[in-house]
Amino acid sequence: QVQLVESGGGLVQPGGSLRLSCVASGFTLPFYSIGWFRQAPGKEYEGVSCINYDNSGTTYADSVKGRFTISRDNAKNTVYLQMNTLKPEDTAVYYCAARKYYSCPATMSLGDYHYRGQGTQVTVSS
Repeated sequence: QVQLVESGGGLVQPGGSLRLSCVASGFTLPFYSIGWFRQAPGKEYEGVSCINYDNSGTTYADSVKGRFTISRDNAKNTVYLQMNTLKPEDTAVYYCAARKYYSCPATMSLGDYHYRGQGTQVTVSS
């Protein structure tokens, strides 16, 4: 059974940091590119970041460039999203998604991915 499980969310003050994890099971993670998406209340899904199957390339939304870093450890079937200098507008449910291609798509659209996790809540508030 294909499964993606996110963890690491929580409540953090503005300027703080969190590291999200996405653990994959039921499929061979190294053959997939992985993306992170988020959805704030009342808003559409937003692509946050993506990483190629072998760490050879990454993409970021303009809103998180310089603050977020995506990485992966294929031996652990895990992808990470390090989030620094968090802002209230980063508050959302964060999802990881797997795509059956080695490289990230040209645009960060959830429709380009084949599997998605259940999400983890990130709240940035003082």
